[in-house]
This record gives sequence, C-alpha cells and structure tokens, in this order.
Amino acid sequence: MSNLTWHEHRITRDMRSVQKNQQPCLLWFTGLSGAGKSTLANALEHELYKRGHHSYLLDGDNVRHGLNKDLGFSDKDRVENIRRIGEAAKLFVDAGLIVICAFISPFRSDRNIVRSLFEPGEFIEVYVDTPLDICEVRDPKGLYKKARRGQIKNFTGIDSPYEPPEDAQVTIKAGEATVEDSVILLTNYLKDQGIV
Repeated sequence: MSNLTWHEHRITRDMRSVQKNQQPCLLWFTGLSGAGKSTLANALEHELYKRGHHSYLLDGDNVRHGLNKDLGFSDKDRVENIRRIGEAAKLFVDAGLIVICAFISPFRSDRNIVRSLFEPGEFIEVYVDTPLDICEVRDPKGLYKKARRGQIKNFTGIDSPYEPPEDAQVTIKAGEATVEDSVILLTNYLKDQGIV
C-alpha cells in the first residue's frame, strides 16, 4: 500500500452534485429476508426517477451474481460482502448519485463500518422492520422453509442473528404501511434533509 498515491481529479463531487441538482447520499435498507427491502428500494428509485433525480440501486442478490459471486454466507463472507458494497456505494455517491442499497446486513458493526465511509448525514439507515413471522409467511424465495428443514445453514433470523438498528434515520413498519405510504415517507425525509 505504501506505493499507492491518491490522485485528485479536476471534477469534484460537489461539481457533480450541482450538475445533478441533488445532494448525493446512501440510503441503506436493512431488515430480515422477506422484509420488503428490495420492493421498497425499487419503488423509491422509481419515484426518484420520475422526479428527475439521478440514483442507482444495489440489491443483495443482484450483487452476488457479479461483484460478490465469490462469497458465501459465513460470518466472514458476510462482512466482506458488506465491506465491498460500502466501497462501491461510496464511489457512486462521489459520482453525485443517490445510492439505494438493499441488504440484510445483519450485523450492526458492519453497517457502522459502511457509515464511517461517509460524511455526516450522507448515510441514511432505513430499517424495514418486519416481524420474523410475517417474513416467514411471505417467504418469496422459499428460503425460510429450507432453513427450517436444515437445508440452508447460517440463515439470518433462524440460526444466525439479526441485530436491528439502534438509531435508524427512518424506520418502516412494512407489515403495517403500504409501499406507497413508505415511499412518501422516504421522499419526505429526503426533502426535509435537503437532498432532493
């Protein structure tokens, strides 16, 4: 690492932000599998697009098809998965985008590592608070059934812990709020923070 030099570029993050007429940030959706993270993240990105904002959505399963396809689901691999996503998100934020990440990200320490990569106010933790029993009923990928049968090991919420955020900027009770209401809540938060 001692032979590496950081190169300053002529076009800055602030210049990209002005060009896009928005404040770049990272919205980090966390919650159990089946909580509704991807659904809400997708709906929010669609709303931002309709309003003319520049965003990019990084979703847990999609990223594991490419950037992180070499990682499994051990605790060590989960930490590395989130570390890589945090670094990728930081690059997108530097590009002036509103970045939306939807990852179970079960460990507070990992989410805090990602938060530490960003300036104050740039990392927005969105806790999709859906009870385990509702997630199991939804079970869109059939993963809970497999985990209960012992076919999947280290499954969050079953035999691997999920640590809910202690101070999320936005909490969505996905079992109670509609997708539309949740998107309104999120866009209002972004307006209140001067991001859009």
